[in-house]
Amino acid sequence: MAETISEETLSLAASLRRSPAARLAKAFAVAGTEGERGVRLREIPFLTQLGIRATPGTPAAAAVEAALGAPLPAIHGSTTTGGGYSVLWIGPDEFLAVGDEGSADLDRGPAETARVAATLGEAGSRLPGAVVDLSANRTTFELSGPAARLVLEKGVSFDLHPRSFRAGQAIVTVLDHVPVLVWKTEEETFRVLPRASFADHVGRWLLDAMREFSAPEVH
Repeated sequence: MAETISEETLSLAASLRRSPAARLAKAFAVAGTEGERGVRLREIPFLTQLGIRATPGTPAAAAVEAALGAPLPAIHGSTTTGGGYSVLWIGPDEFLAVGDEGSADLDRGPAETARVAATLGEAGSRLPGAVVDLSANRTTFELSGPAARLVLEKGVSFDLHPRSFRAGQAIVTVLDHVPVLVWKTEEETFRVLPRASFADHVGRWLLDAMREFSAPEVH
């Protein structure tokens, strides 16, 4: 018989978690600048992230959408929101559901994965699709401020200009040779999601790319 894990044990486990870029937290805090060339950087660790495989328009997709409370994005680069999630388009039948920032303190990835996956049915009559917990797979860096785009443009070849990349869009791309998701959440705010194993490298790269904006402008 499986043992039930107590709330105290879960709370202790959560308190012992260490984010992939924890050692850079102080550097992030002091690197931020304000003003017309301002840019700020922070890590948002432990967000609930569900990897979803389902073909849009199928009963499996409909079941997942109902459980999430959000539709699956229809086209490349698009995102949808609802039910406490933002859903990012990864491929024609692949999506990443990212929980709102409040989900970071709840460690609810396994429970949410089980809940959403259950809507696909039981073995033998299961709808063709999959839901997996990817909460520990990536961390999230948030870059914000007037110079945020200029920082990212140093390492991302994709056109990040507002005419091509609007708020609410997300893409799979490469930052300094590292595969990442870049998600524009607001006009001057971008989230960068690298694999946890690359978090330190990407965090240090972002800090280095921000340095010129902390220097006074020469007129």
